[in-house]
Amino acid sequence: MSADRRKFLQLMGMTAMTGTLKTSIAKALQIPAHNRTGTIRDVEHIVILMQENRPFDHHFGTLRGVRGFADPRAVEINLPLKSGPGTTPASVFLQPAGSTFAAFGVPPFRVNPESVHAGLTSLGLTYLPGTGHNWGPIHAAWNQGHYDNWAAGQGPIAMNYMTREDIPYHCALADAFTVGDAYFCSVMGPTNPNRYYLFSGCIGNVNYLGAGGTDGHGAGPVTANGLSPNHAYYVFETFPEVLQAAGVSWKFYQDLAGTPFAPDFGDPGVDAFVGNYGDCTVRYSNQYFTAPTNSPLFQNAVTGTEISNTIPNAAAPPAAWLAWQESLFDIFRSDVASGNLPQVSWIVAPAGYTEHSNWPVNYGAWYISQILDILVSNPEVFSKTVFIVNYDEADGSFDHIVPPTPPQTSANGASTVSIENEIVTTSTPNGPIGLAQRVPFIAISPWSKGGFVNSQVFDHTSVIQFIEKRFGVHERNISPWRRAVAGDLTSVFNFANPNAAPVSLPSTAGFLPPPAELDGASGTTFIPGLNSVIAGVPAQEKGIRPARALPYELDVHAAVNASNSTVSLTFFNTGNATVVFHVRSGNAADPVRNYTVEPGKTLAGTWNVSSPYKLSVYGPNGFVRYFNGSISSSAAALDVVTRYNIGKGPNIGWNITNFGSAQVEVIVLDAYTGNLLTTRVLHPHATVVDKLSLDQFFGWYDLIVTAGGDPTFKYRIAGHVETGEDSFSDPALGGLVALKG
Repeated sequence: MSADRRKFLQLMGMTAMTGTLKTSIAKALQIPAHNRTGTIRDVEHIVILMQENRPFDHHFGTLRGVRGFADPRAVEINLPLKSGPGTTPASVFLQPAGSTFAAFGVPPFRVNPESVHAGLTSLGLTYLPGTGHNWGPIHAAWNQGHYDNWAAGQGPIAMNYMTREDIPYHCALADAFTVGDAYFCSVMGPTNPNRYYLFSGCIGNVNYLGAGGTDGHGAGPVTANGLSPNHAYYVFETFPEVLQAAGVSWKFYQDLAGTPFAPDFGDPGVDAFVGNYGDCTVRYSNQYFTAPTNSPLFQNAVTGTEISNTIPNAAAPPAAWLAWQESLFDIFRSDVASGNLPQVSWIVAPAGYTEHSNWPVNYGAWYISQILDILVSNPEVFSKTVFIVNYDEADGSFDHIVPPTPPQTSANGASTVSIENEIVTTSTPNGPIGLAQRVPFIAISPWSKGGFVNSQVFDHTSVIQFIEKRFGVHERNISPWRRAVAGDLTSVFNFANPNAAPVSLPSTAGFLPPPAELDGASGTTFIPGLNSVIAGVPAQEKGIRPARALPYELDVHAAVNASNSTVSLTFFNTGNATVVFHVRSGNAADPVRNYTVEPGKTLAGTWNVSSPYKLSVYGPNGFVRYFNGSISSSAAALDVVTRYNIGKGPNIGWNITNFGSAQVEVIVLDAYTGNLLTTRVLHPHATVVDKLSLDQFFGWYDLIVTAGGDPTFKYRIAGHVETGEDSFSDPALGGLVALKG
């Protein structure tokens, strides 16, 4: 920490990580919901702050009770051998290092604060480098779903993460309200395309544009930042236009510097703490560029504060610099105080507060806290408000969950719902638009208190779908596949009986940048080396957190045909939401497949196999099926069928039939307890039927089925049984259970 920053913090009577809680923050947890109808209609204001470039694992991989670094069901990749050709199965957490690095594989790591400055314990105010995150590099890291090119392709810094010590305010918000651990950014690409998904539901991948394309001059979908490849503004519809036509009030809150359109788009990049970082992406749309200055489009999206006109003198006291930065919120503060907050608001931060990878993350915490302070300063307004904090993309950095994607070809799977307009053929490489890496998501409102985790699959279109649900509008830009796969956020909230349990939040007062930086001085970026990191997959915080009920009920059945050396998988969806099954083969030459299955439907796929075979299937919320076995003449031929909630739930049942010509011993192990649930010798064509109550572990199950005499046969059946009621996160994530087997 520089001397001038220490002096500034001392003058302000604060430290970077501790301090007295502001009464307004505590008040946020005490304000009851405006519970007039007990439905989503009680929400009168939706405020969205989209931050920048942080993957979920980076922020919350160590957070208690989320699917983070302790994930016992993380995918396996094929890791190149250290010497010689070939690969070996390894956890996705160990990423290939590539030929340019000495290490065999790169695990997640935390930069050691001591290496930045002696005595430093937190990285929250440290400048760290970012990674490339354009369309090409992200698709290369994703690597057709093999998900094995993050460290090698993006550089080791892609694997860095932070802890509660580094980002106490973000973690406390998650503990106080609701965190989503299955919220994905929309595009395998940079900022503007992802923000277009938030502001329009698409990147121009729509059918109504005709030959003129997305810019009127033949351009394809938006996969890069800036104007179109023809240096033209885009012409497809944006969501604010839909709201305007429906009479729903809306507004962008932002600061302006430079010119409102090209080349600055509200931010000339001179000072990081003024302007909008060019993140008000609707300004790249022709409708706004040509809008009269007195029109709703211009007034609500092309106006804002202009604090670069009031910058203090360099010798001004710290209080003057604080007041200057707080003036970023003058218009928002006025609208909240006067009761004129629109029904839908988007807030766009200056660069230095966005949490972009080249800015200290806790500058963003200060910015978030100011918005929350203003909202709770008018309890009547906050009692009717949902405040969403999400992130446009994940930089080029690693998150361990492979995102759901549509199949690019029939070799990559299938879908019961149309994937029209989800595959781009006008950018290099051709491929699916997304989904891309998970990013942080926090829902702050009187209806989302209590420190819940929600594990339904969402993306940026989910925010639009939530607004649609509340205000009765429809955004035609959202594709059928995306609308099916990404939920509408309603499962995040408890509108019928809001939880008002208060949770303390730490102060962010010390996270305001020091005057020298506010006055334009550059911060020093710390470039970590091998001797300055804490390497290794970290432990998560101990314990569980309450979990929202999810609409998922899914299953997979494996059928082995030894006579033609195939295994067929049938994918079942008996739940209420569309799911994507992600399938990986132990044969490194096999493509990764994705099967999108709507409620009430099934799909099937067949794999050519040799002995032994290994197929793994992954779904939402920790769902896995591992099918390992052999097709040799001596192999066990067991057919395993599972059933949910037979009688009082939550429980899981299984029918296991011996399809072979010889008797075989069947063993079913409960990995949560280590108990043997079934040990039965089955004669040919005999069936054993059994079940297990899942009350002890809140509906979580992990069953391992093996066959005596055949060491290759091992099926694993794991996930969570939903009952329609809220539950708790996986105890295996919280270090409360060590899985056996």
